[in-house]
Amino acid sequence: MSIEAPEENPSVTEGEPAYLRIAGALRTRIRDGALGAGDPLPPERELCVEFGVSRMTVRRALGVLEREGRVHREATRGTFVSEPRVELRLGSFSQEVSRAGRHPGAELFWAEERAADDPVADGLGVPVGTLVYALQRLRRSDEEPLALETTYYRADLVPGLLDGDLSGSLWEEVRRRFGLTLARTTAALEVVVLDGEAGTHLGGRPESGGLQLTRRTYLATGECLEFAVDVYRADRVSLIIERAVDDE
Repeated sequence: MSIEAPEENPSVTEGEPAYLRIAGALRTRIRDGALGAGDPLPPERELCVEFGVSRMTVRRALGVLEREGRVHREATRGTFVSEPRVELRLGSFSQEVSRAGRHPGAELFWAEERAADDPVADGLGVPVGTLVYALQRLRRSDEEPLALETTYYRADLVPGLLDGDLSGSLWEEVRRRFGLTLARTTAALEVVVLDGEAGTHLGGRPESGGLQLTRRTYLATGECLEFAVDVYRADRVSLIIERAVDDE
């Protein structure tokens, strides 16, 4: 016996597209706790009957929720509610993860002293060839990989930095060992696709979305101490960037 997809329900498709209404209804269930992390969503066939739409419309709705990181699909098992994203503000990864009630961690892949090439020199605002400390770390929250950080420091401002503790907050290391005052940080945010090195280390699904944060951290003297390119899993992290609003 074959089951045909039902015709679209006109009351659903009026105004907002049906797939967005379905996505909104399922989003509300997740937000209100009717569907918790790890719970399976109803099978596509049941959703078709519930909302009076075709399977293609249901799949479009699920695709919206998947891109938002609210659900994930497993080929042979169905669609499941994902863990809530970790909310991180622009600042110290270690401090932000701790603030979220989790345990931060860092796995050092490499660290070296090198001469700044054009991109790094431009990022730090120094001449090409200036000695910098370069390191790459995988940042974890409760052992879950969330970000791949590639960071560059001016070696003349923090001599011997790489000989210290690189397993935690580098900002705290800078303050404690060198007595420097970090005055401000700037960042540019881009949406990227996780592939190659970042995708392998972060363990995301093939060609899943990522957030690339290009940061610069300045001292109270106005000198740029740190230039970094951080790549986050978009399905697991929400980046919160705040700023004061000037009075007009």
